[in-house]
Amino acid sequence: MERLTEQIAAFCAYLETERNVSPHTLAAYGRDLKQLAEFVGREKGEGAQARDVDHLLLRRYLALLGKNAQKTSIGRKLAAIRTFFRFLLRRGIIARNPAELIATPKREQRLPFHLDIDQATTLVEAPADDQKHALRDRAILELLYSSGLRVSELTGLDIGDLDLSGGMVRVLGKGGKERIVPVGSRAVEAIRSYLILRGELAGSGALFLNTRGERINRRGVARIVDAHVLRIAAFKRISPHVLRHTFATHLLEGGADLRAIQELLGHASLSTTQKYTHVGIDRLMEVYDKAHPKAH
Repeated sequence: MERLTEQIAAFCAYLETERNVSPHTLAAYGRDLKQLAEFVGREKGEGAQARDVDHLLLRRYLALLGKNAQKTSIGRKLAAIRTFFRFLLRRGIIARNPAELIATPKREQRLPFHLDIDQATTLVEAPADDQKHALRDRAILELLYSSGLRVSELTGLDIGDLDLSGGMVRVLGKGGKERIVPVGSRAVEAIRSYLILRGELAGSGALFLNTRGERINRRGVARIVDAHVLRIAAFKRISPHVLRHTFATHLLEGGADLRAIQELLGHASLSTTQKYTHVGIDRLMEVYDKAHPKAH
């Protein structure tokens, strides 16, 4: 019988080859399960197997995590553990899933931070003409705000994914799911300007390049956002994902349907999109006054 660490390696190989999960997701599963294996090794010995893990051991593990980790982090780790043991159960390696009856910790109801319209406009217009990479940075910021892309989706874009005349971009989202997303006119203009400068650098098909002419990565995009946030000194440090939150919030406040926003964001579940329903009370009262027959 394989040891727990070997069973985890087999599960990660399954995720990569059969489930085709993203490298980011694969790395997260690997980290979370490695942490579990280390705990089980301390409790049961280095030769521990999956069948040595019961729900009481898992409860002790989660209680230990609860001393330092947030509920969202614990919930993610528990989801990885459940999926791992479900994988083993389907293959007849264990008789029951020890994580199945363990309740997921209730998540703190924190609203996603977003910029208002003036702040978003200030940020995307921050790259100055005298800056070396201003056209690239402007195109990146405009596209993140215009289309609500995940950073991984933006960095994965190739030039061939663009349809600037039609105002569209083809995006490869989570789980390898492809979707077509509209691109606003200002973002189209910014991308056109950047492409003239970009030319055919390094012969790469990647849309956005770093200073070495290679495809830009997530950290590179984060540094770009940081640099321009600090430059305009309008608010505290923010992540590129804030522009995705801002995109969704401004669409909702502008009257967009929640289901349409779900499609644009590439969310598998509408419940994920519902976190953006934190519209202001003024907007709620406006909708109520217009729509309810007894409002007046």
